[in-house]
Amino acid sequence: MRKKNRLFVNICCVVSVFALAPQVLADRVPDELASASTAINDAGLRAHIQFLADDLLEGRGPGSRGDRLAQQYIATQLASLGVKPAAPNGTWFQPVPLVGFQSYPPESIALKSGGQTLNLARSDDYIFTSGRPANSVAVENAELVFVGYGMIAPEFQWNDYKDVDVKGKVVVVMNNDPSDSPDLFAGKRRLYYGRWDYKYATAAEQGAVGAIIIHTTESAGYPYQVVQTSWSGEEFQLKASGDPPMELRGWFSEDASKRVFEFSGHDLDELRAAAEKRDFRPVALGTTLSLAMKCEQREISTANVLGAIEGSDETLKNEFVIFMAHHDHIGLAAERDGRGDNIYNGAVDNASGSSALLTIARAVSQMKPRPKRSIMFAAVGAEEQGLLGSLHFANDPPVPAGYLAAVVNIDGLNILGKTHDVNVIGLGKSSMDTLVQTVADWQGRIVTPDLFPDRGYYYRSDQFSLAKIGVPGVYLHSGIQVLGKPDGWGKRQLEDWVLTKYHQTSDEYDPSWNLDGAVQDVQLLFMTGILAADADELPTWTVGDEFEAARKKALSERE
Repeated sequence: MRKKNRLFVNICCVVSVFALAPQVLADRVPDELASASTAINDAGLRAHIQFLADDLLEGRGPGSRGDRLAQQYIATQLASLGVKPAAPNGTWFQPVPLVGFQSYPPESIALKSGGQTLNLARSDDYIFTSGRPANSVAVENAELVFVGYGMIAPEFQWNDYKDVDVKGKVVVVMNNDPSDSPDLFAGKRRLYYGRWDYKYATAAEQGAVGAIIIHTTESAGYPYQVVQTSWSGEEFQLKASGDPPMELRGWFSEDASKRVFEFSGHDLDELRAAAEKRDFRPVALGTTLSLAMKCEQREISTANVLGAIEGSDETLKNEFVIFMAHHDHIGLAAERDGRGDNIYNGAVDNASGSSALLTIARAVSQMKPRPKRSIMFAAVGAEEQGLLGSLHFANDPPVPAGYLAAVVNIDGLNILGKTHDVNVIGLGKSSMDTLVQTVADWQGRIVTPDLFPDRGYYYRSDQFSLAKIGVPGVYLHSGIQVLGKPDGWGKRQLEDWVLTKYHQTSDEYDPSWNLDGAVQDVQLLFMTGILAADADELPTWTVGDEFEAARKKALSERE
């Protein structure tokens, strides 16, 4: 989950859900689902994870040897189950052309203000990268301007830029959305306006030469160390990206941010409070930044692995329910860490999700009769680089968006054991929630809303790319009520995983994992997708949802 901390929660991610024994399922679940669900088991999940997270695959970085091995492994496994290739070119692989660019920021920078100088250190104080593929980046005497949350949201009568011209300047912006008040935006629930990619894109559209986000653990949902690891390597974007160009993207640590504002004669906490209100206006800090940064760029390609099983209904088989998981991770670090390791194995994130995809494919392949709608399996690439594989899928879908019935996204598995609750990210957004509730009821479990609404998880994983073209989806995190454990134990484990393993070399396969909860979760996802495939009507967005208009447009374009 790159730059997106999909949290262990994500980690445990994907959902906790279905752990009843097959003979119990048969008493409560349709026979064909109960029978097929037995294909989803500990041994199958564990075997796929072990291979995909092995050092042999070198962290599955986009375009790498390990990336290609993962793609081939997934395609071969699908073929062995009788799944057919489903990429637009008639093969298993939908190419995803990328431009990679590596930035080499200076070891220190010197901010200038009123004849004074403030020196900041690379990594400890700031992380800078080029905002576009380039051979070099140059910023000369660019004034820093604080633009609050950096948001322009007409529907909320909110504009942090007002009429201030930031062309040629570097904006400094806060992470997340303003205020927890239910009267502003979505209260505690973060919207897309709170995401780093939105803030960079908006700054570029306003003509800024650069944008620097103020990191806090509370606003990001992960420690600054994650920024250091996730933003220090090679960056990628789609070769055909239409993103507006910008010279510089970066982050300040919270401590460095306070020193920068104090150096500029301002109090960061006071300006934060001012930025919580609609009448906030940008504040020129009276401080300038200059830097020269060397970069390298290259063109590479990763691929989405796509397969399908045709539906049994002559009419509905033209519509597809998609099971999706990303197969990539971060790859190799330039240097070994304190553990002597430089491989980001990505076992939970997301070898486990790819494993779930393959076990679900096995379950679907055993169903008789087949589901009414066709089932597509999409193992997408370059997710850690900003959902690039799924974005390319959405830009060039193998079938028109109006025929994509729903997406079930899997981003991390539960490694703690069975849970009583299951967490629906974006609960209330679509009718898919009803299907999740049905299966949870079969399991004797409860459905809960996002445990961490302020972290914006809905916009951090691949179902978001499809939501933008109107496809309703399911994205789940594990619950925290772990059976047999005291209250609070599950949440502590999730938060500890984020601190010690998320986007770190320590996210490795561990044979001591308890995958009983993962089996639950994957069975729940499998059954939810099949219920959508057999439903008389297509899933729908809740009236007034932000993606409802895209769905109406997609359906209106059906032939």
